[in-house]
Amino acid sequence: MSRIGKKSIPLPQGVSVQVSDAEVRIKGPKGELSRPRLPLVEVEVEGSVVQVRTAEESRRANSYHGLCRTLINNMVLGVSQGFKRQLDLVGVGYRAELQGREINLSLGYSHPVLFPLPEGIEAEVDRTKIILTGIDKELLGQTAAKLRALRPPEPYKGKGVKYAEEIVRRKAGKAGARA
Repeated sequence: MSRIGKKSIPLPQGVSVQVSDAEVRIKGPKGELSRPRLPLVEVEVEGSVVQVRTAEESRRANSYHGLCRTLINNMVLGVSQGFKRQLDLVGVGYRAELQGREINLSLGYSHPVLFPLPEGIEAEVDRTKIILTGIDKELLGQTAAKLRALRPPEPYKGKGVKYAEEIVRRKAGKAGARA
């Protein structure tokens, strides 16, 4: 049995869970999320707590146990609190501005890069900082990864799009190799 899967998921005030044969639907003050149910895993709502149990004892059921619990917990946290991810633009002339549902990025290329925001993700832009917010943790992480992939940080000067908490390991370069 999974140690993570054994933990119960407490439901905050205002969050409701509906479990059907096909999906798990969670509603809260920030919105609504649904996800297809994983096979070999049972989801039960007991008062203000959600329990995830395996339907049978097998290696595959155990692997789905912790995954299902974590996915449901992320959905509960998303509809109650929401998630946030911050990206920093590092480099001379690197900047961003919000134009409706698109982010216009100047990343040192010969042309501006337009990045459309997916449905459910909001952005705040302050020239060299981009703050993404949303209730779906998976979609938020994927959007942040796509933005970062437009110009990943390089190891010599550290220029590029990086996560706020990311530490870029720097290399010495040509002069450092001779010394």
